[in-house]
Amino acid sequence: MTPRMGNVNTLIIDDNAHMISIVRSMLLGFGISRTHESRDAVEAFEIARHEPIDLIIVDYQMPLLDGLEFIQMVRRGADMKNPFVPIILLTAHTERSRIMAARDAGVTEICAKPVTARQMWEKIVAVVNNPRPFVKTANYLGPDRRRKHEDYNGPERRSVGSAKPDADEGVDVSESGDENDQGAIDQLMA
Repeated sequence: MTPRMGNVNTLIIDDNAHMISIVRSMLLGFGISRTHESRDAVEAFEIARHEPIDLIIVDYQMPLLDGLEFIQMVRRGADMKNPFVPIILLTAHTERSRIMAARDAGVTEICAKPVTARQMWEKIVAVVNNPRPFVKTANYLGPDRRRKHEDYNGPERRSVGSAKPDADEGVDVSESGDENDQGAIDQLMA
């Protein structure tokens, strides 16, 4: 099923104006014309607090406030209208530690730079058509980090939201990462 995107109100945050232009062009190609843009995460947070944003696309590395700090503010900010808004992180840094930090901050999806229209479309469709349930604990608010839901009724079974999942076990990805290793990112986020 192809989602209708005409009414999706999107916030794009990147300190690089050219990257904002590229993402905006992709979104226009998908039929998304309602966008807010910011080159500053602090300004973007104010937009997110006051506008009915349906989707956020944010760069990882920015001055003053980086993408992860922005995500944490959106997820945990007491005055946020919608802490459950889907957030897609753009990054040229695909090292395992950064991807795990993004996952633990509450990101919904991650796209490796240089991002392609196909990657962006797949991530947007995923957050629209298959939203993951949110988990709230003392240390985390964000989409359920476990994408694989297997039936297990053994003695080590954990209930939803009770403990940190071990989603990074068994993943063979080097710490150095590759500049466009979307497959490794998707494996870590699985």
